[in-house]
Amino acid sequence: MAKQTLIFGDSYSTFEGYIPQGYAIYYHAGHSDTDVTRVEETWWHQVSERAGLNLVQNNSWSGSTIGYTGYGNTDCSHSSSFIYRLRKLREEGFFARNPIDTVFVFGGTNDSWSDAPLGESMPEGQKEADLFSVLPAISYFLSDLKKTLPEADIYCLVNTELKPEITSELQSAALRAGICPIVFSQIDKLCGHPTIQGMKDIADRVLAEMK
Repeated sequence: MAKQTLIFGDSYSTFEGYIPQGYAIYYHAGHSDTDVTRVEETWWHQVSERAGLNLVQNNSWSGSTIGYTGYGNTDCSHSSSFIYRLRKLREEGFFARNPIDTVFVFGGTNDSWSDAPLGESMPEGQKEADLFSVLPAISYFLSDLKKTLPEADIYCLVNTELKPEITSELQSAALRAGICPIVFSQIDKLCGHPTIQGMKDIADRVLAEMK
């Protein structure tokens, strides 16, 4: 039986028509920043096809941060943050209706690019105010995701060229939560986003880790 799969992502995982209504997109059929113009070229479509996954939802929002602080110090605590989007799914009964057994998390890029406050690594005991800082937010989100789906296989994809503190926290927080970190050393990009080759780089590595 096909694995029931969920993605939490940012622009790298978007494609027009394949993410929830109202979420910001990056990739679409007429996109000119990179050469990716077909959904079949995205990393997640390749992984789903080759691993025989059933993608229940691609919860990806271009420009989104894991934590509560977005670009220009905007407050994303009740909009695009990964933390809020997970809470929203839980409150809406998504997990009660959908027995998810595989999750891919691909975030942290905008937390790095937006210059959101890093804060200090905080494995547990975070208050809401702490989640405006990147490192406590990463730990909180991954831990909350694992508590929500304790039996699921969860993979945390870690982009190249992030601030070193964010790369390190994504890895260590994933391992603490019993989540598999996949740290990339090479992703071909244009304008900071995966090209067709970059999407293949991601897909090949994810599939290798899943085996």
